Amino acid sequence: MGFDMNCTAQENFHLLAFSISKRYEICLSIGLLLTYLTAVFGNMMIIVLVCLVPQLHTPMYFFLCNLAAQDILFVSAILPKLMAVTFTGDSRISFPSCITQMFLFAFCTDTDFFLLATMAYDRYVAICIPLRYCLIMKPRLCILLVTISWILYASNAMCFSLLLSHLSFYNSHKLNHFFCDIKILMEISCSDTSLIKQLILLEIPFIGILPLMLILTSYGYIIVTIIKMHTLAAKLKAFSSCSSHLTVVLLFCGTSIGIYMKPDSQDSQEQNKILSLLYIGLVPLLNPLVYSLRNRQVWSATKIVLGKYILAAPLCNFSRSLHGWGS
Repeated sequence: MGFDMNCTAQENFHLLAFSISKRYEICLSIGLLLTYLTAVFGNMMIIVLVCLVPQLHTPMYFFLCNLAAQDILFVSAILPKLMAVTFTGDSRISFPSCITQMFLFAFCTDTDFFLLATMAYDRYVAICIPLRYCLIMKPRLCILLVTISWILYASNAMCFSLLLSHLSFYNSHKLNHFFCDIKILMEISCSDTSLIKQLILLEIPFIGILPLMLILTSYGYIIVTIIKMHTLAAKLKAFSSCSSHLTVVLLFCGTSIGIYMKPDSQDSQEQNKILSLLYIGLVPLLNPLVYSLRNRQVWSATKIVLGKYILAAPLCNFSRSLHGWGS
């Protein structure tokens, strides 16, 4: 096959982002900044609370802590660049930065699916077979699951990054998206992408469908167990222990499935961008809010940290001042 003169080596790409007028760009930039800061602060708060409060040293919150770390990495990989493009108008992104962004997006998305499936199984064991919870959800098993997921999905994302790094692209180098999505990169490539497409089709059942089936199966057993409970108080307690996670699952899986299962059309690209923005920005933003607003343990942990590490410091300094003044 001869070399296509319209193909070039890897250079800068141009992110077309959103097609909006100039007067709305500042509003979008401010909204993105608030979303990013709130998502980072909220998820950082979850990590701090889980690390500092012994009451939260349980498998469920261990997985939640890892999910929060993934969400911080997720939004930091995409939203700052989108803010820069919207605010400055400079849509350029270098090829290494584009591949790095794609790597982080794939890694965080895959790991989030696994963590949500693991958290669903944790809730299944806690509600359906509570007497065996400590025997099954041991700390070593939890650490092993998270470590394997990080290594496995990082290797998977690295594999796709290496394959994409060897592609050639058409001269325009325009990406009709606000980040370097693997589907968009393959659309503007003039190289043979059949291998990449085959790998995506092969791994979708394992990375996307299998975790979703595990989540649905776990909650199927949970719902049956809750229905069989005799008292309303027991039903409410069991449901409240998994309602936060179920809300996050619906948000995450609903938006991700909406993006990749919706049929493509010429008029759907802007809709895909909006769904992607909800998927990338809104879900990591709502995760800590859902777990904090709907969870008494998180509220109690917040009060403990505020009282022990923040409010105690000024009182200690005031006491030292009085002691020095009295001497």
